[in-house]
Amino acid sequence: MPQALQPFINGRFIDSAAQSFTEAYNPSTGEVTCRVPCCPREEVGQAIAAAKAAFPAWAATPALKRSQIFYRVRELLLAHMEELTRLVAEENGKSWEEAQGDVLKAKEGTELAISAPSLLMGESLMDTSAGFDTVLYREPLGVFAGIVPFNFPAMIPFGWMAPVCLACGNTMVLKAAAPTPRTAMRIAALYKEAGLPDGVLNVVTCTRDEASAILTHPDIKGVTFVGTTKVGLHIYSTAAAAGKRVQALCEAKNHALVLDDAPIARTAAGIVNAAFGCAGERCMALPVVVAHESIADALAAAIVEQAKKRKIGAAYDKTTELGPVVSAAHKAGILRRIAQGVAEGAKLLLDGRDVRVPGYENGFFVGPTVFDHVQPGMSIGETEIFGPVLCIKRCKDFEAGLALMNENPFANGSVIFTQSGYYAREFARRTDGGMVGVNVGIPVPVGVFPFSGHKNSFFGDAHCLGKDAYRFYTETKVVTTRWFDGAEAKKKTTTTWDGTI
Repeated sequence: MPQALQPFINGRFIDSAAQSFTEAYNPSTGEVTCRVPCCPREEVGQAIAAAKAAFPAWAATPALKRSQIFYRVRELLLAHMEELTRLVAEENGKSWEEAQGDVLKAKEGTELAISAPSLLMGESLMDTSAGFDTVLYREPLGVFAGIVPFNFPAMIPFGWMAPVCLACGNTMVLKAAAPTPRTAMRIAALYKEAGLPDGVLNVVTCTRDEASAILTHPDIKGVTFVGTTKVGLHIYSTAAAAGKRVQALCEAKNHALVLDDAPIARTAAGIVNAAFGCAGERCMALPVVVAHESIADALAAAIVEQAKKRKIGAAYDKTTELGPVVSAAHKAGILRRIAQGVAEGAKLLLDGRDVRVPGYENGFFVGPTVFDHVQPGMSIGETEIFGPVLCIKRCKDFEAGLALMNENPFANGSVIFTQSGYYAREFARRTDGGMVGVNVGIPVPVGVFPFSGHKNSFFGDAHCLGKDAYRFYTETKVVTTRWFDGAEAKKKTTTTWDGTI
C-alpha cells in the first residue's frame, strides 16, 4: 500500500488521525504515489492553534531578521532545484522545463519576501499641523489561511502566498491541493531547515468541509485562494461576511486578438506555447484566439502545423514538450468538453483525444486540440476547460474583435498580436483584461508587479504579488504625536480638535 502523507503542524510532520484518504497519482504512469489524508476538523484546528501561538513572537521579530530566513529559503530552493523539479513533474505532469519554471517562480516570490524591510516601510510627515507629527506603520494581522489548486504546486503556495505573508510577520495554515501535495510538504521542510520557527507555517490536506470551517474560524484573519470562480465567490462572500480579509484568484478564459498585420509564423508559435504549455492547466493559458478574418485561415493552418510537432511524453522526460493532465478525472472532463464542442458545431481541426504514448499507456494524456469557427454562445469558447484545447473565433476588424473579447465574464489576461503601435495602445487602454500582452502570449508579470485579474477572475481588493501583496498582508496604523513646549504644557484647556486643524 502506498505511504500515507503526513501533514506539517507546529514544525513537524505528524501521522494524521484521518479516517479517510484520497489517492495522488503520477499522471505520466497512472500509478498511485501516496495516500493523502483528509485531515479531520480537530487536526486543522491544531494547525490554526499552532499558528496563533506562534504569531506574537514572530510578529515581534524585526523585519530584517524575518527576511534573512527567506535568503536561506531561496538558497535551499536553488540547492534542491533538481529534486523539486522532478517532484513537480511527477505529481502534476508538467514537462521538465515547465516544472522547473514552477519552482523558479517560487524562488521569485521568495525574493519579493526578501525585500520586506523596504516594502514594509511606512510614511511620515512632520508638522501635519503645527507641532504635530504623523507616522504610518504597517503591521501584521495574525493567522492567514492559504487554499491552493493543483496546477502550480510550488509557485502558488510558496511564491504567491507563504513568502510575503510570513515576511510581513503573519503566520499561515496552507491547505495543499490533494492531487499534488508532496511538493508543498517538501518545501515546508525546507522552510524549517532555513530556520523558520515552529508554528509559523503549517500545511494540511483536507476536504471542502474542513476548509469551509477555516473561512469562519475566529482565529483566521485573512484568506488567500486560487481556484474556480464558483468556489472563489463562495470563499469571498463567506469569509468577508465573517470579517476576514480575502483575495480570491479565480477562473479565466483569456483571449488573444490577432490583427492582419501580425507575422503569421511567429504569432502561431506564441499562441501554441500559450495554449498548450502546462497542458493548458493554468489560469493564464490562452484558450481563445480572435483572428482577423483575412488571415484566419493562414493562422489556423500555422497553429495546427506547429501544434502537431509538440512532443507528447512523460513529464520527467526532458525532451517532452507536452506532458499529461493531472488526473484521470480531469482528462475525462476535458474529453467531454471536446465532444461538446463537436456537438455545438465548431470545426475540429486537430483532435487530441486519442493520444497514445508508448510505455506510458496508462498516463493521463490529451494532445493539442484546435477548434475553428467557434461562435458566440458555444460553451467551449466561453467557459474554462483547463486543458490543451484552443478555440479560434473570427472578427472583421479591431473594434469587433475587442468587443467580442470584452463580452467574456472573465478578465485575467488579454493579448494582442500586431505590429501597429496605435492598435496596441488602444487595446491596452480598452481591454478588460487585468494583465495585458502585446505580442506576448502569456502576459504574467514578474513578481514585483501584482497578478491583477479583473471581473469574475478575481474577488477582493488587493491582488497577490507586488506591493499589493504587502498591502493585503498588513494593516496600517497611524500615530500622531505632539510634544509640549513650556507654554503649551501650562495650558489647562484645548480646542475641540486638539490642534489638529
